[in-house]
Amino acid sequence: MLEIRRKALRGALCDADEGVRQVAAEALERLEAVQSLDDILQILKSGNRGLQVRAIFALEKIQSPRVYAPLLAALKVADADIRCAAIQVLGEKKHAKALEYLVRHLKDPHPAVRVHAACALGNFTDRRLVPYLVNELDSSDEELVVCVLEALGKIGAAEAESAVLSLVQDGRLRVRSAAVKALGLLSIDYPAESSA
Repeated sequence: MLEIRRKALRGALCDADEGVRQVAAEALERLEAVQSLDDILQILKSGNRGLQVRAIFALEKIQSPRVYAPLLAALKVADADIRCAAIQVLGEKKHAKALEYLVRHLKDPHPAVRVHAACALGNFTDRRLVPYLVNELDSSDEELVVCVLEALGKIGAAEAESAVLSLVQDGRLRVRSAAVKALGLLSIDYPAESSA
């Protein structure tokens, strides 16, 4: 069955239309990635650090429930680069079960991991994330504060308004800019009109 699919996709690589050729190339790449999932998972278990990071990013292209357990396991390793890569991929995949793990990494001991966690959480439109993100706005880590503001803007929940407003006059230029941008992205909760 897979060989029939691969043959059809290879044939589509010669289609007269550029758009069809592009889509066929992307589909063929995904199909080949799924077929190499076992190899990728083996590299993740026993490869060197650089290969492990590349293996994690390869999992982003694979649409299979089998990728989540290794990605979640990568969040527990000592190497911050591997945790960062896993957080990025989980954020891109936007799988609801990853939320609690990503939220935990807002308190990771490594600053880069906290930043990646904040950015990844911005890919979810879950209003329940607002309090967790708002708690990080008092950080002295400018990069983290900027990523949190960007995430709050993407989520767009009006309940973040007062926290975002508090940073519009911040002494750090990047923070002010991110706060102003986030403020423009937040939804507006209109009071319910009373029926007279």
